[in-house]
Amino acid sequence: MAHALELVEQGAEIIDIGGESSRPRAAPVTEAEELRRVMPVLEQLAGRVKVPISIDTTKPRVARAALETGASIVNDVAANRSDDAMWQVVAAARAGYVCLHMQGTPQTMQAKPHYANVTREITEFFLERLQRLRDCGIVPEQTILDPGIGFGKTLEHNLELLGALRSFTALGRPVLLGVSRKSFMGELLGAAPAGRMPAALSCAVLAIEAGVQLIRAHEVGATVQAIRMAEAVLAKRAE
Repeated sequence: MAHALELVEQGAEIIDIGGESSRPRAAPVTEAEELRRVMPVLEQLAGRVKVPISIDTTKPRVARAALETGASIVNDVAANRSDDAMWQVVAAARAGYVCLHMQGTPQTMQAKPHYANVTREITEFFLERLQRLRDCGIVPEQTILDPGIGFGKTLEHNLELLGALRSFTALGRPVLLGVSRKSFMGELLGAAPAGRMPAALSCAVLAIEAGVQLIRAHEVGATVQAIRMAEAVLAKRAE
């Protein structure tokens, strides 16, 4: 709770709350345990902050409880799902929905991920999901696209996607990028998680230049400064 308030003070414009890790090979938790972890925080936070709250979950019941408590966005790393139970929850609540691309599950996604063309395949995934979401009653205006850096991608895949962000911003929906502390930066640069902020800021600035509108970050204050600086320069370029 205190950390969330601190992030808002540093300039966070959305707070993302989750009770289950989506790191590679992370063990899943039960629905009851996830609710036990997130609901007390949501109940306290909803009345304390004016920024939107996002619930990071793959479970429809957790999403419904969070939306009823004050969350307004569902951040779904399992947007590659085959059933529509989560989408029915989002449609009924008229909530925002983050559609993240992942190959496999957190337990399997880094087991030899393979693509013939990673940018093209993720673009095709987004177009197919946007139609599936429409069929469930979720209009495009509710949807945010996340290419899922680190979710079933090698270092080379991640670098290619970072260089191709305009392919996703061209789809006409806001794009969210989450790279903060991710292992591909350590693989490339030999930096421990706590030492990856410069690399993450570099990615954030490149993303803003490519038209990305949302950056998911741990070091909010530094990220806000980097983004505001980039935006100021880009505004002058537009003039």
